[in-house]
Amino acid sequence: MEVKIGVQQSPRELVLESAQTPAEVEQAVSEALAKDGVLTLTDEKGRKVIIPVAKVAYVEIAEASHRPFGFTTR
Repeated sequence: MEVKIGVQQSPRELVLESAQTPAEVEQAVSEALAKDGVLTLTDEKGRKVIIPVAKVAYVEIAEASHRPFGFTTR
């Protein structure tokens, strides 16, 4: 699953591929916002991303899109 996180005063968003379900990511975001603490997510390779919720502008949760590569026909 793909998670995009917009960070205030940053021109680029953070994008990570996570093995967590959309419900788990939504719960983690909701809990972090309620506690006014930090948002911690883990990507598919086991790396952790830690963001202070005061700097989070938005969180977009979407299924990972597998784009075809090479020469394909539709």
